[in-house]
Amino acid sequence: MKTPHLLINRYKWYEVVGIYAGIMVFLTFVLAPFVEGFLVSLKPLSQLFSSPYRFIPENGSFEAYRTMWVSVPGFGRYIFNSFFISTVVTIAVLILVVPASYAFARFEFKGAGLLLGAFLAVNMFSGAVLLIPLFRLMRSFGLLNTYFAIMVPGIAFLIPSAIWLLRTYMMRIPRELDEAAFVDGASHFYTLRRVILPIAMPGITVVAITTFIGSYAQQFIYALTFNSKTEFAPLPVGLFAYFGRQEVVWNELMAASFVGIAPAIIVIFFLQRYLVSGLTAGAVKQ
Repeated sequence: MKTPHLLINRYKWYEVVGIYAGIMVFLTFVLAPFVEGFLVSLKPLSQLFSSPYRFIPENGSFEAYRTMWVSVPGFGRYIFNSFFISTVVTIAVLILVVPASYAFARFEFKGAGLLLGAFLAVNMFSGAVLLIPLFRLMRSFGLLNTYFAIMVPGIAFLIPSAIWLLRTYMMRIPRELDEAAFVDGASHFYTLRRVILPIAMPGITVVAITTFIGSYAQQFIYALTFNSKTEFAPLPVGLFAYFGRQEVVWNELMAASFVGIAPAIIVIFFLQRYLVSGLTAGAVKQ
């Protein structure tokens, strides 16, 4: 059997160069918009339309990060609303998805395949297509101009993908664990709570992170349609205020965007090791 270091060093030098060159090209395309956006936030507004265009800002400063709070009053409230809405949506999705995924992974019942297919079909519809029916539902239930008007559609559209993801992970957990628990007299709920959940935590963490990011990113269309009050508006609506009738304050918009995505970046930063372990767990058979 080959040792691990021999397996790692099995590539020729030019193959290693090609691999790293491909990674660099990929990262360049992924990170270039973020780098350019950050540099734009450091530039004075007059430099953004200068010719020739300067990629590196001249006399750059963080002034836009200070003035953006004045340009859009209540910007801190927008960030709090986005974080609060995403957190509640994530918790609600997990509460519904964990038992549903366990049922689809362990039980064979009539219509299971049809339901899973229906979940995929839901994700094929754009939120814009369902705005009018959703608006009528929200109005009939008296949910307009509330947090629930933004949370409910987010939960509904994020549940299908979360079920598919977590169901796949739970299917990798050996059934013998369930059978051993049943022999000892455990119920399905007790088995899920005491046996499956501890093992499935990496997968649940992945679902939680992806749900949080998805909820954080899809709030604009629902908030703009179902809400007209500033106290319930999330971050995308606050950023929309930078698009004025005469001009767009691009440096402040970029600064506000980076400040706004900071909560999501912080969440990913602290949970990245769980995300990686959740994505790789079960990739090899023990």
